Amino acid sequence: MDTMRDRFAPVVSRILDDDPRVAVVLAEIGKDGFAEARRLHPDRVINVGIREQLLVGAAAGLALTGMRPVVHTFASFLVERPFEQVKLDLGHQDVGAVLVSAAASFDWPAGGYTHMAPGDVALLDTLDGWTVHVPGHPDEAETLLRHAVAAGDDKVYVRLSVQANRQGLAVDGRRLRTVREGRSGVVVAVGPMLDAVLAATEGFDVTVLYATTVRPFDAAALRRATEAAGTDVVLVEPYLAGTSTAAVSEVLSDVPHRVLGLGVGRRELRRYGTVEEHVVAHGLDARSLRERIGAFAGAAVPR
Repeated sequence: MDTMRDRFAPVVSRILDDDPRVAVVLAEIGKDGFAEARRLHPDRVINVGIREQLLVGAAAGLALTGMRPVVHTFASFLVERPFEQVKLDLGHQDVGAVLVSAAASFDWPAGGYTHMAPGDVALLDTLDGWTVHVPGHPDEAETLLRHAVAAGDDKVYVRLSVQANRQGLAVDGRRLRTVREGRSGVVVAVGPMLDAVLAATEGFDVTVLYATTVRPFDAAALRRATEAAGTDVVLVEPYLAGTSTAAVSEVLSDVPHRVLGLGVGRRELRRYGTVEEHVVAHGLDARSLRERIGAFAGAAVPR
């Protein structure tokens, strides 16, 4: 199966062919995927070199002229390194762009911590007005990329990962999707975490909601689910643990509730290892999730 990032360049290249308003801004990373698009549209595929602050600044300049820029590099270089430009050049000037990241939380362990960004969504959460998509499958990534580019002048972040569920689901860029219904709690699985959550909760009497768009958070869907299944909520996110607990608490602020946020821990893992080893180390594999969710929900976990 191709990866989400494999799908990115072909999809956006086709959009470039169809929409003269769209431009792609790169900082070396990913440029090979746009070689043909750059030949066809030399004025709308721009490589600024290894200058991530300029990457975002140039995108903001294009947006000020009425263009719809699609900006791509690793998450740590797209959100964290040029955060001041994201905050000011896009946010303060009130212009939009589509930021598309790769490498996610720990997709390239050999790159070390400089190439990891488990705090990217939490960091964007300090700013106003961002839509955040977290696809769990390449098909979903394609759908959400098209939604993002077509979203007028909105500020949109699309978080791509090499981790993926086995099967893509129909997503609309807005709503949580109910995957399983139960009566003793709600588990929200974000993006690539769905397969592990379904395996972890097999036999548990819980509702499983699937989120591929986490900002804005779908308050109405969570509210409906908790009315039937109770107000114990577990969030399983592929980035910093607890990133969306405040969003859940806001939805349920008028009723007693409990929230457990599971995700990537704050402690830096200083051994490169593999993606799979990082998943286990952060307790995001199905076995670890089953124990943690079971303990929170009071469900018996067979040995």
